[in-house]
Amino acid sequence: MRIFEIIADFFSKNSTTSWHMPSIGAPDIIEMLIIAFLLYKVMAWIRDTRAWALFKGLIFVLVFYGLAALLDMQTIVWLAGKAFTYGLIAFFVVFQPELRKALEQLGQRRFFSWFNFSDFQKNNADRYTDRTISEIVRACFDMGKVKTGALICIEREIVLGEYERTGIAVDGRVSSQLLINIFEKNTPLHDGAVIVRGDRVVAATCYFPLSENLGLSKELGTRHRAAVGISELNDSMTIVVSEETGSVSIAERGVLSRDLTPEELKDRITANQKRFSEESRFSKLKRRIAGNANENAEENGKESDQ
Repeated sequence: MRIFEIIADFFSKNSTTSWHMPSIGAPDIIEMLIIAFLLYKVMAWIRDTRAWALFKGLIFVLVFYGLAALLDMQTIVWLAGKAFTYGLIAFFVVFQPELRKALEQLGQRRFFSWFNFSDFQKNNADRYTDRTISEIVRACFDMGKVKTGALICIEREIVLGEYERTGIAVDGRVSSQLLINIFEKNTPLHDGAVIVRGDRVVAATCYFPLSENLGLSKELGTRHRAAVGISELNDSMTIVVSEETGSVSIAERGVLSRDLTPEELKDRITANQKRFSEESRFSKLKRRIAGNANENAEENGKESDQ
């Protein structure tokens, strides 16, 4: 097979050729740091857009293309080369709004603001607590009793910054009173969806794309189709309270589960919490430092009292 021929040829060449370590100077180190920094910023930008899912798919395609090239699968390599040619054009067409916004932000921000690493710190934020789960469940069924429509999207790993920008910033701690007040009829924020990140409501009146799934029931309204639509594009969990019947539903991965009970809704959100509750090393270190600081402060306070 060709892959073994390539490996054998590599070792045969290197067995007769002496290795010389290239010299690395200060300009080379600076160049590597600049490239690493730019790659970091590009990854941080991709993480907050629809391009993140596309990027992961592209990694898979590149690995498959590399294996096909090593195994000398000429037809697959030829097809992949043609697909990449047109795919690059399609990328700029599909993600034209995101690219334009990124260039606008590049021209508006100051240089030193690029060294702000809050993009990844935001993604490492703690997942929501049991209190948040209870407040969401209580709000949904309280609104269902009086047939107040609601659309609550719980963010997972993929950041919903693109949809967050379509709404109005709230940044309030999740509570049943807050959610009920947002979706109360004839209030400024009742139209659209709420995005929940961790234990906070980050935005309201957000607009989601409607699902084009022809298999959905014709009885479903705009809220349910928006919930399914957003779940088809990312890994979020979206809760819908029907304005007509007061029933509570959940949309995940393009699948709508209808007429849930309070126990079923709590179990679904709890399962989501456990699945995505792995803490980052940065969050652990931050809490550990804060805990040590509090302990030291308490000990110092006791000593001063004595």
